[in-house]
Amino acid sequence: MKKYFLPITKIALILVYLVIVAGALVRMTGSGMGCPDWPKCFGYYIPPTEESELLFTPNKSYKKGMVIIKNQSLLVAREDFTTTNTFSEANWEKYTKHDYAIFNPSHTWVEYINRLFGALAGIACFASFIVSFSFWKTNKKLVFYTFIICFLMGFQAWLGKTVVDSVLNPVKITTHMLAAFLIVGLQLYLIFYFQKNQSKVFTYHSNFKTALVITLVLTLVQVVLGTAVREHVDTISETGLPKETWLQNPTLSFYIHRSFSILVTLAIGYLVYLNSRLKLGYTKIKFAAALVVFEILSGIAMYYFYFPFGSQTIHIVLSSLLFGFLFYLVLESFQSKKQLLN
Repeated sequence: MKKYFLPITKIALILVYLVIVAGALVRMTGSGMGCPDWPKCFGYYIPPTEESELLFTPNKSYKKGMVIIKNQSLLVAREDFTTTNTFSEANWEKYTKHDYAIFNPSHTWVEYINRLFGALAGIACFASFIVSFSFWKTNKKLVFYTFIICFLMGFQAWLGKTVVDSVLNPVKITTHMLAAFLIVGLQLYLIFYFQKNQSKVFTYHSNFKTALVITLVLTLVQVVLGTAVREHVDTISETGLPKETWLQNPTLSFYIHRSFSILVTLAIGYLVYLNSRLKLGYTKIKFAAALVVFEILSGIAMYYFYFPFGSQTIHIVLSSLLFGFLFYLVLESFQSKKQLLN
């Protein structure tokens, strides 16, 4: 069983990143309310493809919890029953968590795929937790961390429900994304901890470690500021105004976000310089530098070329990858200090 722990944990990490990608697609396409209920979608495990499936239909069997749209409201079946030729309110109750009652098949399936990836990631994390028990006698820490990850995946699922119930409250969306970053960080720690004895030996330097930690913090602040900018853009886009106007009158958060991108770039440039001049051996910093360059280019594309297709998704995914590389570099830096002390 032990030999399966690392591969399963890596698969779980990939799936969590796929959830982030799917979540970014949900934001880009405005599909956050594609499934207005949770955990099912319009009361179905596999959502409908046509609006006619959500309209009242005579002589049709409904299961408890199934949803229909009537008079611009969601109605939920109280119990299992078969309809007659006339609609009876006694068989239905109004969905009270919100009043959103729009069916858009594209939005529904984008959101459904996001949830599907979330379920797969949860299964992989749980599998990692089960396999970790093979280390119980020698390394209980692995069991503890995999349990925390499983707990956070459950918390993420609950957060997803609250996001839907709140009709995409921006604070909850930000919390949802930061929780995903926390899960990524713990998974990276598990992977690093499991194979640290086989990892490359790096040269420790206190300035490099300090700069790394500062850069990681700046990146997280940048992500939070980015969610505020995206919320502003989402609000304007929902009015139907053309893309050219979405950032015509940007908020203060946009300018702070842009300024922080300069700080992050300078910080990573400094890290690249230190790593090269002192020959520290942290090769992943080059990947982080490449990611921040492409992230800035995607930001420029959104601002000057009016949000070309996919640019928002690319921007979010790049920021999550950048966080992952920086976090792993921090782990390598701390490990190099331990090796130096030993």
